[in-house]
Amino acid sequence: MADQQKQRAPRKKDQPVNLDNLGLEMGNKPPQAIDVEEAVLGAMLLEPSCVDEAMEELGASCFYDPKHKMIFEAMSSLVNEHVSVDIITVSNKLKEKGNLEAVGGAVALANLSEKVGSAAHIEYYIKILKQKTIQRDLITASYDILRDSYDDSIKVDELIDKAQTKVFNAIQSNVRKEVQDIGSVINSAMSDIEKMQDNTGLNGVPSGFVSIDRITMGWQKSDLIILAARPSVGKTAFSLNLARNAAVDHHMPVAFFSLEMSAIQLAKRLMTTESGLSPDKIKGGVKLEQFEWEQLEYKLKALTKAPLYIDDTPGLQLMEFRTKAKNLVKNKQVRLIIVDYLQLMQGPSELKGMREQEVAAISRTLKATAKELEVPIIALSQLSRQAVQRQGGGGKPQLSDLRESGSIEQDADMVLFIHRPDYIGLSDNPEDKEKTQIIIAKHRNGETCDIDMLFKSEQVKFIELDDALDVRASSMTFDSAMNNEFE
Repeated sequence: MADQQKQRAPRKKDQPVNLDNLGLEMGNKPPQAIDVEEAVLGAMLLEPSCVDEAMEELGASCFYDPKHKMIFEAMSSLVNEHVSVDIITVSNKLKEKGNLEAVGGAVALANLSEKVGSAAHIEYYIKILKQKTIQRDLITASYDILRDSYDDSIKVDELIDKAQTKVFNAIQSNVRKEVQDIGSVINSAMSDIEKMQDNTGLNGVPSGFVSIDRITMGWQKSDLIILAARPSVGKTAFSLNLARNAAVDHHMPVAFFSLEMSAIQLAKRLMTTESGLSPDKIKGGVKLEQFEWEQLEYKLKALTKAPLYIDDTPGLQLMEFRTKAKNLVKNKQVRLIIVDYLQLMQGPSELKGMREQEVAAISRTLKATAKELEVPIIALSQLSRQAVQRQGGGGKPQLSDLRESGSIEQDADMVLFIHRPDYIGLSDNPEDKEKTQIIIAKHRNGETCDIDMLFKSEQVKFIELDDALDVRASSMTFDSAMNNEFE
């Protein structure tokens, strides 16, 4: 009885799954094709062309029989050393590694060469081995998921993320992308260019600012964009403008992860921007007149229906973010993700107390998530104090000012700074109070530049200089629209 309990004891987390034992428990043999493994190895011993084809598609894990795995590893070593593969060279390599007797000696290799039906069938044999490998990997992943599901110390969000990753890796690691000839790539590129002729010219998510979109062509898929500034300069306001422009004006689903402000606070900021009413009236400090209630309801119609999704979980765990992001992209077709802000996220628990490494892990994960989901991620970031203490350069922030980790700059495809000269005391002129610069300090796939804007703090809104004269005209248009709406 004690022996049975010992056999049923759960395996340790770092102990690999034994597929043979697992198969016995379930009453099934692990997926395998020993005869096909023999045929592939035999073909490789006889035909040099089969060696190249097998090495390109297969790895040692594709062979279930341990003896066959050792033989394939010996062949791989020979290929890496630019030595031809045949019975003699493979025998010597196995002997060198101390594995010749384990595989059955040179006689076993000779027997393999006799079990080849036809070297011409190598492609079909390889396909079978890859199929069996995927089946075994999925079994291993499923067992790991089952084991973790019984572990109460693992949070559900982390469990879901690990499960998705394990299954994805089991499939993806055995699916190789085919090499493409330049002709087919050019044809695909031409198709993309033709599609772009039918739209505004942007091939990414629009920012809503012409001067930015002219340089970026919209926020691009898989890009990590860092938006950095000192506290209270307008990072959240600018990111809300970006979210609002994409969701309201272009009907593109946007996810906004706010780790600093509540969803209600963000909504009130958006309402201030959208309605044109003063922040004091939106916050309730000043009572609204009847016509202002009507103005508010009218102006918020488009915003209310916009595909903008807000998550205000404080201290968001990295794995929880990944899981939520995946679900939003899958279920809501989200095209842009914004995180406010990076330093407030919770990194891996094992890196607690090592702040620079923790921030680096967060930065890498954000970039990996953007690439995996094929959506741009805009992550807000704090700047260090040296950004305002530095002498010279007009007080403009630099890439070295990114706080707590140099890996943020390394992982980012774009880095944008918000620079307000009046905020850091570089200008006493009242006319300069609203002047702001959006500095594109890093752009992996394009140019860098400084873009002049105005920040209307009472409206929580950034506007381009060319649009400044349109503000008055838009208010006149509103009066006309209100008359038609409420007659």
